[in-house]
Amino acid sequence: MDDDNMPEMMDDDLDDLVFADEEPVLDDAGLLVAENTFDRFQAVASVDAVYGEPVEKDDVLIIPAAEVASMMGFGVGSGPNPSQGSGGGGGGWNFARPVALIVASREGVQVQPVVDVTKVAIAALTTFGFMASLVLRMMRPRRR
Repeated sequence: MDDDNMPEMMDDDLDDLVFADEEPVLDDAGLLVAENTFDRFQAVASVDAVYGEPVEKDDVLIIPAAEVASMMGFGVGSGPNPSQGSGGGGGGWNFARPVALIVASREGVQVQPVVDVTKVAIAALTTFGFMASLVLRMMRPRRR
């Protein structure tokens, strides 16, 4: 591979690669996939993902706001030379949910929280189940 075809960002790293009697081989396709994936994850964590499109009606401006979380990871492998060994992989997770509405009117700006009734109900049922099992366990006679 000649130097004109190598990605610029990897050009400096070639001095560190040493293979027995072989030219270093770079996988441009793998680098491109990693860059595209990273760009997608960055788009999820942008301000545009947190604040939605404003809606205006009758001199009232409403801006939806969301909680956004993103995690990702990559891994690579290696071997004694490019033709033996290697490997790689990656994965990630994105999460978004509405949390508030920002309401701006002539009277001022208010932040109205969005309450997820399902989540509150699940938390209440879980707490009730835990407390009931704890009470039943405390009422059980001790074994000797």
